[in-house]
Amino acid sequence: MDIILITTVIASLFLVIGVAEPLATRLRLPYSVILAILGVLIAAGATFFLRTSLTDALNPVAMAILGLPIRSNVFLYVLLPTLLFQATLEMNLRRMLDDWMPILVLAVVAVIVATVTVGYALSLTSALPLAACLLVGAIVSTTDPSAVVSIFRSISAPQRLARIIEGESLLNDAAAIALFGVFMSFVMLGVPEPTLAEALGRFPVLIAGGVAAGYAVARAAVWGMSLFGNHERAQITMSIAVPYLAYVVAEQGLQASGVIAVVTAGLTMNLTGPGRLRPQTWTSMMEVWNLLSHWAGALIFILAALLIPRLLEEVRIGDFALIGVVIVAAVAARAVVLFGLLPLLTRLRLSPVVERPYRAAILWGGLRGAVTLALALAVTESIRVPVEVKRVVGILATGFTVFTLIVQGSTLRHVIGWLGLDRLSPLDDALSRQVVAVALQTVREDVARTTENYDLSRDIVRSEAKRFGERLDTAVDEAEASVNILDRDRITLGLIALAGHERDTILNRVRERTISVRMADRVLLDADQLIEGARAGGRSGYQRAARRTLAYSRGFQLRVALQRRLGITGPLARVTADRFELLLSQRLILRDLGAFIEGRIRRIHGRRVADLLHELLSRRIEAADAALDGLRLQYPGYAEELERRFIRRTALRLEEREYIAMREDGLIGAEVYAALQNDVAARRSRAEDRPRLDIDLQRSDLVRQFPLFKDLDDAALTRLGQALQTAYVNAGDIVVPHGSPAGSVYFIASGAVEIEAANAPLRLGRGEMFGQLAVLTRRPRRAQVRAIAPSTLLVLDEARFHKLLAASTALQNAVRASAEKRGVDPTDLIPAQVSPVTATGPR
Repeated sequence: MDIILITTVIASLFLVIGVAEPLATRLRLPYSVILAILGVLIAAGATFFLRTSLTDALNPVAMAILGLPIRSNVFLYVLLPTLLFQATLEMNLRRMLDDWMPILVLAVVAVIVATVTVGYALSLTSALPLAACLLVGAIVSTTDPSAVVSIFRSISAPQRLARIIEGESLLNDAAAIALFGVFMSFVMLGVPEPTLAEALGRFPVLIAGGVAAGYAVARAAVWGMSLFGNHERAQITMSIAVPYLAYVVAEQGLQASGVIAVVTAGLTMNLTGPGRLRPQTWTSMMEVWNLLSHWAGALIFILAALLIPRLLEEVRIGDFALIGVVIVAAVAARAVVLFGLLPLLTRLRLSPVVERPYRAAILWGGLRGAVTLALALAVTESIRVPVEVKRVVGILATGFTVFTLIVQGSTLRHVIGWLGLDRLSPLDDALSRQVVAVALQTVREDVARTTENYDLSRDIVRSEAKRFGERLDTAVDEAEASVNILDRDRITLGLIALAGHERDTILNRVRERTISVRMADRVLLDADQLIEGARAGGRSGYQRAARRTLAYSRGFQLRVALQRRLGITGPLARVTADRFELLLSQRLILRDLGAFIEGRIRRIHGRRVADLLHELLSRRIEAADAALDGLRLQYPGYAEELERRFIRRTALRLEEREYIAMREDGLIGAEVYAALQNDVAARRSRAEDRPRLDIDLQRSDLVRQFPLFKDLDDAALTRLGQALQTAYVNAGDIVVPHGSPAGSVYFIASGAVEIEAANAPLRLGRGEMFGQLAVLTRRPRRAQVRAIAPSTLLVLDEARFHKLLAASTALQNAVRASAEKRGVDPTDLIPAQVSPVTATGPR
């Protein structure tokens, strides 16, 4: 075919793609549906022009359209990886973990159920072999991510609904295409009735190989991109290769699922990339991928739509009945999972509740699109598939796709409206009014400053100010007097606004490099959880989310166990350093929120709500300080290094700001500005390197690290080490209950504890002891001791402690100091005649 004609046709398709989006907005139809309709009309028009003699002059154009070299590999190897990779890069993975069970059920279980249901329904109603029927089931199980996600975004569906649909439509493509590969091989090998065990037996191999390939390629790419920190275009260019390399390595190298490899590569880069690349580079890369995905999604739809007339040209009357069977079986299988399995999992407390309207929307939102047509095209292209099987598979897949796009896609917006999912809840409606009131107050202040700067006419300023003031008063009145908004809802609105401002502050700090790239994703996730917690549970939900931001995760406990049991310290050191930096970042953010409460929330919700928010904020600050104090006591030198690093990075940010201001004022030229910026970038790169945290404590060093035992000789230290018992406690554990009998003294080898005394809490860290006063006074313990960090304690019984006390002057001095701090007379604890004549230590 003439290359000029092909180029002209492709350029024309881009024009159609450009026109389709505003047309979809005007007609209030999903973008993907418009693309599909336009593609079918173009193909049908080209066929008509080619077959009629009235327009022979257009025959070359019609032949060019119908003769485009559209093969299944164009979809699977060129366009689909782009679409899947961009979707995984943009996903908020940690938020999706909140709904991981329904997403996994819909993405895997629903695909298997639909494949089996459609396969056996066709087997009972058609002459196709079971393998071919199951192949059709696998093809029509793929909900198209571009079709579904674009529709839900265009109608502003609830975030959770869009999140579940997006996760399902993305991951079930991988599962369905893997099953397609299994059944396709059975059809080509001539296996008429494969067992389900045979099919599912190959499924894990395809998944495991795809995961391995995608992870390896993405990690290698992130490592390579991190080497070129000052070359943004090089990094973005390298990212373009990742999905294609992952797909080819999996498909051709490991004989595994390329789709799963691409999804895994995207997930891996999503999790590791933001911590290794500069924020501006990551933002620019996402912009490039968004544009590539937009083009790929549109092309994959319109090219697939061009195939529809070709795939349906041999349709027979009996085929329509089979298309009806596929539609009924696929919808029924999806309904069984949504209205049968998911509620059962919820009752068993294995899955969060998915409300009935959400499930109904998910059922009707299971659109099929270009992926289904591409798989059907792959079947029709194979020379090893029987001719009749190719014909029926192409017709059934195409017919079902047309039904979902035209019928479901065009009515989905109305279904969402009928279910009431497109309307704001009373709380969201009140929140929108609050946003308007706050925004208008800010606008009034900015406009006032602007009019002063430009010295405008006073009459005009006064007139416009009066007009704007009336609008502002109305907005504030509506925000304050929202119908059916109770006091607790006002508190919820205030908490949502506070958490939203916290998120905005974090973003500003990330842009200013005050918060490191490594921590950006984590602190933003915490802010999102605060917003969702406040929205779902009000004050209690906000407090639960705030506690989770400080809690030690199960992963942290696993790393602690690795360090204690096996001596593997690397994972624990990394996660402890992350926690250190997270707490420092959180403390910086929290201390800036009080001004927002006073400046914005008090003006809208009143003094009582503002005072309550101040109280909740104070509790968060106290909890963060307590957690940070625990780490400071545990690793005092490391805390100092992190604070020095923060000061250096803040100074660099301020220095860079000064250079930008001088450049804008014309005080320095472009050459000088570039040189200064390069110097700042080099120093910032060095400042980004976080100091290494060493937490490795050998058994022989546990005793020697204590200043309390510094005057004991080696033999005494050895005997003491044998006498001491090691105890491990997690943060929040009660080490010594109130009122418990005295019997042991505790020495803190690592970690920190808090003595909850009646007058004021006392925090102790590494190298300090507790429990000695109760032992020496022989009274029950009057204070409760709680660990505020994962801690390693050395425990000494009462008899050995008395012997050690008699042998160590340093220990005697420490006991006297602790007694004076607690208001106890030291002479009541250590008799004057006790003198360390020989440092023999406990026996």
